[in-house]
Amino acid sequence: MGAGTSAGLAARPDLRADCENCFGLCCVALTFAVSADFPVDKDAGEPCRHLRTDFRCGIHQRLRQRGFRGCTVYDCFGAGQKISQVTFGGQDWRRDPGTAERMFAVLPVMRQLQELLWYLNEALTLEPARPVHGEIRGALDEIEGLTRTTDSDALLELDVAARRAAVNPLLLRTSELVRAQVRGRKKNRRGADLFGAKLKGADLRGADLRGAYLIAADLRGADLRLADLIGADFRDTDLRGADLTGSIFLTQSQVNAAKGDSATALPSSLARPAHW
Repeated sequence: MGAGTSAGLAARPDLRADCENCFGLCCVALTFAVSADFPVDKDAGEPCRHLRTDFRCGIHQRLRQRGFRGCTVYDCFGAGQKISQVTFGGQDWRRDPGTAERMFAVLPVMRQLQELLWYLNEALTLEPARPVHGEIRGALDEIEGLTRTTDSDALLELDVAARRAAVNPLLLRTSELVRAQVRGRKKNRRGADLFGAKLKGADLRGADLRGAYLIAADLRGADLRLADLIGADFRDTDLRGADLTGSIFLTQSQVNAAKGDSATALPSSLARPAHW
């Protein structure tokens, strides 16, 4: 059972975080709050105490041990390096402090655009979605153009919600076409509250789990092949032994937030987290 190939995503390294070419934007632009994810409070615009002068993390290999679990979950979809190298042309905020405020403000905008590019690129790899590939390419090209502008003010003025609303019908249609490969009635748990749900060994093939709250749910050994997982909350979800091959619109940050093991089967476009 397979919906297509991840070759298209493999050919798009610009949709994956490249910290070597980023000016540590997530380590400065984002807010930290003392919680299970962070051991300290940090205001937006304030550099993390562990950010080095070369924009590398001083405790990268020990983030979880030091209480910075949130850092290991976050994924910018390549927004950091695109802002650093394209939008601001390689001029970092330390050498040119006047760019700092705008650079940090652009991060959440660019991240959302890059996330949309991830989904649209994935949709183009899915053979059952061929009937809508033309429209998907059009949407992808339009958003791609927005991410390559050097006009930071234009990005800050962008109505990202409207862009997402325009793309969503294409992703929904893609989901319907892909999940139709699973015969019989598929479970519709879109937006469902499944906090702590006992779903060990559940047959969720082709299920609609868009936006479902699966926080701390037990999905050990569950079959999630061809399930639509866009926006599902996988914080502390137990995916040990689960099969997610062929699942659609799953992202690295969702996987990073979950618990898994060597028996967890992931789509080939995603990496197995080091903490598994």
